[in-house]
Amino acid sequence: MNRNDLRRVDLNLLIVFETLMHERSVTRAAEKLFLGQPAISAALARLRSLFDDPLFVRTGRSMEPSARAVEIFALLSPALDSISTAVSRAADFDPATSTAVFRIGLSDDVEFALLPALLKRLRAEAPGVVLVVRRANYLLTPSLLASGEISVGVGYTVELPANAKRKVLRRNKPKLLRADSAPGALSLDDYCARPHALVSFAGDLSGFIDEELAKLGRSRHVVLAVPQFNGLGTLLAGTDIVATVPDYTAAALTAAGGLRAEDLPLETGSFELHMAWRGAQDNDPAERWLRSRIQMFFGDPDSLM
Repeated sequence: MNRNDLRRVDLNLLIVFETLMHERSVTRAAEKLFLGQPAISAALARLRSLFDDPLFVRTGRSMEPSARAVEIFALLSPALDSISTAVSRAADFDPATSTAVFRIGLSDDVEFALLPALLKRLRAEAPGVVLVVRRANYLLTPSLLASGEISVGVGYTVELPANAKRKVLRRNKPKLLRADSAPGALSLDDYCARPHALVSFAGDLSGFIDEELAKLGRSRHVVLAVPQFNGLGTLLAGTDIVATVPDYTAAALTAAGGLRAEDLPLETGSFELHMAWRGAQDNDPAERWLRSRIQMFFGDPDSLM
């Protein structure tokens, strides 16, 4: 097919194809694109004719892509990203008058401790924009970025889609939180002897602190695992339970009163807070503005260098 032949290709069909590859369901693709199921089914029929291939085969409640569909998707996805970037570069962005909708993914600690400051800045600069926050973590962020459900995610990340970009926002040192009134900082023996609370979205009873303790031949006893940070102050109040949290989360929790924070009685490495975003929107003026504000209010001074 030469470029003249491209005139008979409806770009909307390619968007439907990409969405079907992500969703593997006509129903979910229709919901994602705000279209009716008959419209998606008709588009799929046209796609099958265009590529002379079944593209998707129903397996139970899912639609599995054919080998040809996988091959097309590998070539098509970066091409659509490039088209999106080319179009967005031509658009101006004025935060004072914009009514853009930004969809971002935040880990629980970031949403609780860092989002309020960002929201105040956005309201001051861009009162007409809409911010949609999705709960994300290192397991969810890659798929949310790949599907376009979010344009940027903030949290700890590991694997990302091939076309995603990533930046370190800050390097965090963990802090010890306690609600008791006993004077002085905890020794390592005290720390290991105390009952511990752990924030874990997956319900785990161990984390990186346990790995660091194991290097010293020590361990701790976790008596409580909760999925989010914002209730820790109430949970620790009146108990001898301690919790180890990121420094920025400790600052937010102690500001509310009833808790105090101190350094851990053991050396640990810092861990990184990342901002990851879709490569297709790397040069989008609106997204670049949003990322600059995220870096300003989520990052530390070192990240601005």
